[in-house]
Amino acid sequence: MTIDERIKKTSVKRPPRWMYWILMQVTKVLNALNKTSFTYKADPKAEPGPIVMIANHSSRVDYQFTAPVCYPKMLNYVVGYNEFFRFPTNLLLPFMQVIPKKNFTPDLHAMKNILNVVKKGGNICIMPEGMSSITGMAQPVMPGSAKLLKKLGVPVYYSKISGAYLNYTKHCLDQRKGRIDVVVDRMFTPQQLKDMTVEEIEDTMNRLLAHDDYMWNRKEKVRFKGKGGMAKNLDTLLYRCPRCGSVYEMDTEGNTMTCRCCGNKIELDEFYQLHPVGDSICPEFVTDWTIMERERAAEEVRRDDFVHQGHVKVGVLPEHKALFGSATSIISGEGMLKLDKEGLHYDGTLEGKPYKFDIASDDLPTYGMCTDITRFYTFVDGRFLEFYPDAGDVLLWDHLTEEMHRYNGGKWQNTPYRHDAAEA
Repeated sequence: MTIDERIKKTSVKRPPRWMYWILMQVTKVLNALNKTSFTYKADPKAEPGPIVMIANHSSRVDYQFTAPVCYPKMLNYVVGYNEFFRFPTNLLLPFMQVIPKKNFTPDLHAMKNILNVVKKGGNICIMPEGMSSITGMAQPVMPGSAKLLKKLGVPVYYSKISGAYLNYTKHCLDQRKGRIDVVVDRMFTPQQLKDMTVEEIEDTMNRLLAHDDYMWNRKEKVRFKGKGGMAKNLDTLLYRCPRCGSVYEMDTEGNTMTCRCCGNKIELDEFYQLHPVGDSICPEFVTDWTIMERERAAEEVRRDDFVHQGHVKVGVLPEHKALFGSATSIISGEGMLKLDKEGLHYDGTLEGKPYKFDIASDDLPTYGMCTDITRFYTFVDGRFLEFYPDAGDVLLWDHLTEEMHRYNGGKWQNTPYRHDAAEA
């Protein structure tokens, strides 16, 4: 069988307790090394029956901040489908009864496994944003998350994770050790889920999971060890100059980033605070900068003649042999990718043959990013396709696509929440 066929035949059970115990010991060590603190406002371990555990998806290691707070309850995690095609996660995830989910697209097989686990008394962990944070600020939960919780009808707990993104940013895969704070609380009782509307549940999720690591650290003043390279790959995240507006014209070196067009220069210190150099200008926070970029993208998609296009290479997942190292797909084609008011369009080749597709904007809320901000993926007729733009403008594609979806009335709209009331 192919890897995909094995996934489709999988009926998820509870994780093996002996292996779960071993992983908890490893997690305990990792949390000690990361100086992780846990504060409990409510304790999920005290619940006699099954629960759902959720969290703001702050980093690629959020299992460290959700599994320990529930143990000895064992969690069946819901993880991106594509992770089952990479070594060694292709071995560990199935063994630990992790549920594969095709992100940002309907996946009935994943929903069936989630329902069956809870029906048999198991516990589920989901990250309702669908992908670890790109910017250090939580995204709105994906449509359908509230309906799922309402259907499951069991107590819902959550971890509010602070500092993990600053340890493991999306733009730079180097760890910058600092501190991580985790606050655990209950979000919904079964009765609340029964009484509340889907809209009320989703709004509560967005409000309580909202978080901005940069704003958090203005107050906490935690130093993160950047080893003199705080600006490494920062230009993939902060791609638009705040002074002249030029796009992807930044040079980075050490802790600084400089615009090639106007000379605007900023420094990022080990507290993740931005500083303009000389008469340069910059927003207060990194997340303010990304909000400015998103606002510009929202203006662009409203133009009558809006089109964004470029040449891309296209990757697919392997059929039988897992990917190794940093690879997330196998390059199998190339062509022109175009975004306009109707949606996303591709015209080129795939696996040696001519290939085209069109995805309506309503059906494309966002993209996934497997590792960092160097490529992005989506599912076309249920098949994983990953795009590598020649221009390297991955986050611009992401912003434009999300804002086009929202402008066209798509279900995944933005929220007014940047941090929850407890952080205000």
